[in-house]
Amino acid sequence: MVAELISVGTEILLGNIVNTNAAYLAEKCALLGLSLYHQSVVGDNEARMEDTIRRALERSDVVILTGGLGPTKDDLTKEVTAKVFKKALCEDAHTKERIMEFFQKIHNGEKITENNWKQALIPEGAIIVENQNGTAPGLIVIGDEGSGYEGKRAILIPGPPNECIPMFETQIAPYLSDLQPEGIYSSMVKVCAIGESRAETMVADLMDAQTNPTLAPYAKTGEVHFRVTAKAKDEESAKCLMAPMLEELKKRFGDHIYTTKEEVTLEEAVIQMLEERKMTVTTAESCTGGLLCGRLVNVPGASSVLNEAHITYSNEAKERILHVPHEILKQYGAVSEETARAMAEGACRLSGADASIAVTGIAGPEGGTPEKPVGLVYIGCMVKGRTKVEKFRFTGNRQKNREYAVARALILLRECLLAADR
Repeated sequence: MVAELISVGTEILLGNIVNTNAAYLAEKCALLGLSLYHQSVVGDNEARMEDTIRRALERSDVVILTGGLGPTKDDLTKEVTAKVFKKALCEDAHTKERIMEFFQKIHNGEKITENNWKQALIPEGAIIVENQNGTAPGLIVIGDEGSGYEGKRAILIPGPPNECIPMFETQIAPYLSDLQPEGIYSSMVKVCAIGESRAETMVADLMDAQTNPTLAPYAKTGEVHFRVTAKAKDEESAKCLMAPMLEELKKRFGDHIYTTKEEVTLEEAVIQMLEERKMTVTTAESCTGGLLCGRLVNVPGASSVLNEAHITYSNEAKERILHVPHEILKQYGAVSEETARAMAEGACRLSGADASIAVTGIAGPEGGTPEKPVGLVYIGCMVKGRTKVEKFRFTGNRQKNREYAVARALILLRECLLAADR
């Protein structure tokens, strides 16, 4: 089944707001097995909106529209859709009652302005989708015989993400899933320490031969995720179809796979490793300025393995807090293998942790030299008395260099934990 997205709103066209709904819906439609070939953005203009909807219906089975369902004059999505499907608008008593209840609950019985009743007008025969977070209901409009779009569907969803997302997840997604002859099921394999190009090369033969299930790579900062997707009558059948490919990915990537659960992040996987080993960790950061510790602290329960962290941006702080020898800083500089090693070892001694990870580098855009260019980063990791230092040269802007450094630091810590087990 072919789906299409139309985002309604002049504010989106002008860049006043970021169109997060489109990204969310595109991903969810793909997971539901819908073929998505087109996305559009149209302003609050009746003629242009009508043209956009008609073109979408001519080439797609389902058109999902977000926005333009409010009470103001420029909210035209419902009216234009009704016109396209040759349906009259009529007041829905239940929706009117819901609007009254919402105002009484949220606005303490504040008088409802007349324009709010516009939201109770429904295209004749439309399926009403309850909005638990606002006054404008969602709508499913199906083309009748003689409309020119017989059997085609337009799904209208409120624009605010706090209304759009819950409505789609709880009501629209199940509706779309029921329209599919087969269900779509997927599993995720997350790989780290292997670049996108190399990772894709390693599975090129699998991708060339794919039918059902399919294999799709997604590049992330310091990671590559592989989604294995199968069409099947039920989840159990899908698991049987996906099992051989998942097993093959495990053979090819081995320890580079840090999880096969979609919801698990790299930092969560690392913290889980520390918890399983009953180990604690500390951080010592210079150019990343707390980003590394922040990634770890994002994980609920991180306090079980992280007691303290250190940001030592200046040379003086490196000496005073981490006891990096003055001679090392003078001879090799703050951005060096020797300093990264001393930072990692000093952090362990200071905190009494079982493991430490230290980052020092030149994030940019200034501060680089021919010998030590912008993007040069050294990461040191100490686990159970053994220290390893890796050198990196990142080529992004200041923020990207810092993000890549954090990702590589987590990967190095993971690798050192695995090495300590051997």
